[in-house]
Amino acid sequence: MATFLRSTLILWLALALYVVSFCQGDVGDIVTQDFFNAILSGADGSCAGQNFYTYNDFINAANAFSGFGTTGTSDDNKRELAAFFANVAHETGSLCYIEEISKSDYCDSTNTQYPCATGKQYYGRGPIQLTWNYNYGAAGNYVGFDGLNNPDIVAQDDSISWKTAVWFWMLDSNCHSAITSGQGFGATIQAINSGECNGGNSAAVTSRVNYYNNYCSQFGVDPGSDVSC
Repeated sequence: MATFLRSTLILWLALALYVVSFCQGDVGDIVTQDFFNAILSGADGSCAGQNFYTYNDFINAANAFSGFGTTGTSDDNKRELAAFFANVAHETGSLCYIEEISKSDYCDSTNTQYPCATGKQYYGRGPIQLTWNYNYGAAGNYVGFDGLNNPDIVAQDDSISWKTAVWFWMLDSNCHSAITSGQGFGATIQAINSGECNGGNSAAVTSRVNYYNNYCSQFGVDPGSDVSC
């Protein structure tokens, strides 16, 4: 009898886990190919990003990080993905730019864990515009590339490029937890570029918020509170 009850309990637990997984959905159910293409279409045809950023590489990067766009309720998922792409659209000009326009070394010589390599620059690259030597070094260790000696690969390999963006969102900032815990979209702006907040660059903040509200509308979800910073 005890064996039967134990087996029944295991089956019920397995079924419950399956149901939770099924209901949780997939990033691709929210961020469709059409949604992605619509962002790309907002950029000029001559933009470098037009022939670089791809939907499949984004989906592969999203699936490589547990919890990204799948944590919490359906509304949480939609807000997180709207927030992610709002920041991406702002940083890249609707997926137009692969590299930062105004380039600089972005070398923090005081960081001994990830020392700058001679002649290398760590300016913004990729969907979230990864910057600074310590971010390139840490992202490279996690994703699997030599971020310190070959930062250019973030602007050359789309798969790596998207993974650095999701890595930053999930592991190198509080962007993921800010959305899933209800802190609001404004907290993601603070995490990505705090200098824009509190009047630092109101136009940039407005741009990010407008993208966010637009994408939330497309996903059919309320943007929530604290959308600015």
